[in-house]
Amino acid sequence: VTGASFVVFNGALKTSSGFLAKSSIVEDGLMVQITPETMESLRQALRDKKDFKITCGKMDAGDLKEYVDICWVENEEKTNKG
Repeated sequence: VTGASFVVFNGALKTSSGFLAKSSIVEDGLMVQITPETMESLRQALRDKKDFKITCGKMDAGDLKEYVDICWVENEEKTNKG
């Protein structure tokens, strides 16, 4: 689990890169590089206020994956107050 002050979603990752998605720490935030198709799905999920999961890592890495979960919550008191 990583706490971040901000999140940047970059929708320019090419499918030919061999990655499903890439996540990296940038200063005190998180940058997630995703394909244009995943970006469109993310945008739709945000419009619909639906949870969304991004699987990061190489396509052929087996079980060694990282996940970026975007979750809508009812009670904001249990979330990060930063």
